[in-house]
Amino acid sequence: MTTRTAPAPAGRTASAPGGEADVAPVAALLAEPTRARLLIALLDGRALPAGVLAREAGVSAQTASGQLARLLAGGLLTVEPSGRRRYYRLAGPDVAAAVEALARLAPTAPVTSLRAGTRAQALRQARTCYDHLAGRLGVAVTEALLAHGALVAADGTAGTARRPGDPLAAPLPDHPYTLGPKAEEVCAAFGVDLPAVQQARTRRPLLRFCVDWTEQRHHLAGRLGAAFTEALLAQGWLERARTHRALRLTESGAERLAALDALPPPGPDGTSS
Repeated sequence: MTTRTAPAPAGRTASAPGGEADVAPVAALLAEPTRARLLIALLDGRALPAGVLAREAGVSAQTASGQLARLLAGGLLTVEPSGRRRYYRLAGPDVAAAVEALARLAPTAPVTSLRAGTRAQALRQARTCYDHLAGRLGVAVTEALLAHGALVAADGTAGTARRPGDPLAAPLPDHPYTLGPKAEEVCAAFGVDLPAVQQARTRRPLLRFCVDWTEQRHHLAGRLGAAFTEALLAQGWLERARTHRALRLTESGAERLAALDALPPPGPDGTSS
C-alpha cells in the first residue's frame, strides 16, 4: 500500500522564494460548488472512496472523479489506493481550517426538504471539524473544561464567547486558553490520557481553538481536541453518522456528559443532541 503525498498547492512550488501568497488558484478550487461539497464531505478527517463522495456531492461518479483530480492536483487532497479503490482525504488540518473559515462567512443554504433539514440540525448539534468535536456539543465540552479548571482563559474572560478581536475567517491564535490546574484530572474523567497526548511526537499544537461557525463561540481543537473526539467515540458516548460528518450522542454518552456538566442546553426543538 502506498500513499500519494499532496503536491504543493496550485501556483506554488515547495522551493519558491518568499513573497506574498498567491491565494487565487486555491480560491478558484474552493469556488466551484461540486468541489466545495466534496471538501465538506471530508471535513471529518476520514478517507472516503470516490463513489461515496459522489453521492455526498449529489453528482455522477464521472463528475466526482474529475473534480477530485483537480483538488488532488491543487494540493488540497491526498489519495491512498486500497485494492481497487482509491481513498481520498483532506491534505491536512490547514485545509479543514480554510473550509471552516469560509463556512463562517458563507450564507446558509436554503433547506428544501425534511431530509436536508434533519441533516442540518444534526450538524449544528454535533459534528467533526476535521478530527475534533464541533457544534453545540463541542462548545459545551469546551465550556465544561473551563468550568472545571481543565482550561483557563488567558485573558481572564469567562466562557467561550467570541472575543471582539477574534477573526471570523482565520484560525484563532494558538493560545487563547492554557491548561488549568485540574487539567489531568478532568481530562481523565472524559477518558483522555493527557500526559500521553502531551508526549506525542508531533509538531501539531497541543491546544488550538476555533470559532465554531454555527455557534460563533470557541471550541477545542489541536491534539487535545482530537484526543477528546477519539475518546468519546471509543467509549461509545458518540457515534458517527454513516453518510456525513454529524455525530450522534448515545444514551450512555448523554448520561456521562450530563454528569460532567458537558451537555449543551436544549435547542429550539427541545433536544440537547
